[in-house]
Amino acid sequence: MSTEKCFAKGSPAPGPVPKDHIRIYSMRFCPFAQRTRLVLNAKGIKHDTVNINLKDKPDWFLEKNPLGLVPTLETPAGEVIYESPITCEYLDEVYPENQLLPSTPFAKAQQRMMLEHFSKVVPYFYKIPTGRNKGEDVSGLETELKEKFAKLNEDLVNKKTQFFGGDTITMIDYMMWPFFERLEIFELKHCLDSTPELKKWTERMSEDPTVKATRHSMDTYKGFYKTYTEGNPNYDYGL
Repeated sequence: MSTEKCFAKGSPAPGPVPKDHIRIYSMRFCPFAQRTRLVLNAKGIKHDTVNINLKDKPDWFLEKNPLGLVPTLETPAGEVIYESPITCEYLDEVYPENQLLPSTPFAKAQQRMMLEHFSKVVPYFYKIPTGRNKGEDVSGLETELKEKFAKLNEDLVNKKTQFFGGDTITMIDYMMWPFFERLEIFELKHCLDSTPELKKWTERMSEDPTVKATRHSMDTYKGFYKTYTEGNPNYDYGL
């Protein structure tokens, strides 16, 4: 896990990317950046991590990526890649050891289609807690999320596999995991009650060494998200 404090506006730029490494610009609590950190760890890629203050981004970071997004990768040659699915596919292609994507074009397309479907689920992880904090009735949104989970559960039942790409963890599992890791923080764990296979998948994923290497304690997550919901996120929380 990264322990580096975040770089904010006015902070000096880090030096060049070491020759045999790749750099990830990240934020310790960002689920999208965690996707890329999972892939880096799963594949054993030498990397260094530069955490960014997303509310007060350094000018030098915006020069590298004008959109200011994390995760962003930078190579020793100064090449910059961003957007979590793109960074993860790039890493799997450039570092062929411990391949995470399937080998056939059709199987790869299936994982991309599943990720596209899952991208429609992601907003619920934000809309429900935000609505709840405002005192709104979120029961309808929770019902919709449970329906989405039921479809994922059905997928596992039909495949008769432990993970979404087979009986070992593949790219799609790592793409989905960061949001399930945060269910307890978002007070959405009960949404898994009617999806036993999906619940078993979360239990298997939580035992994965790569997952263990990239996650924070629940107390640290909750502490950060408290500062986040109060509008003053402490990106260095717990350091």
